[in-house]
Amino acid sequence: MSDDETLADLRTGADYQFGAGAGDALFPPGEPITIRRSSGGRPRQVIVGDVDDTPGSPEGDRIVSYGTDGRFTLGVTGGRRLRAAFTAPAHRIVVGEESEPFVREGRNAFAKFVAAADDGIRPGDEVLVVDEADRLFGVGRAELSGAELLAFDSGVGVKVRSGVLDTS
Repeated sequence: MSDDETLADLRTGADYQFGAGAGDALFPPGEPITIRRSSGGRPRQVIVGDVDDTPGSPEGDRIVSYGTDGRFTLGVTGGRRLRAAFTAPAHRIVVGEESEPFVREGRNAFAKFVAAADDGIRPGDEVLVVDEADRLFGVGRAELSGAELLAFDSGVGVKVRSGVLDTS
């Protein structure tokens, strides 16, 4: 399967997982995108730009990884693209400023610090961890539903995979 055909399939999968328009937001047509594949030819990672696969070369910016279960896990670049494509509160968990330094370092976000959450979030969903001004702190996997994130006073709310060190 060609990279163009694979990207078309990945766009369809992103629209299914994140909502209409996510595929084009994550993988814009015409942008140079590198697809790293498993030894069996299955897509594993989607990276923006042309990446040299020789040892020691730059890694590039990971948009998503594609799991064997057919679901995407977001990289910081993918999180930024979803944040730009969907208005708040879609796919977002809002935490207070006391959580910012921890989430930016890639530490988990705890339920007691969640100020707002998308009602549509289900446990296992990929989410964006943001502040009230919609600044991205990190991306990860929700451990609780949107309603539970607001109701619970203890426990991990989001297993943060990647923190965002810059303040963009």
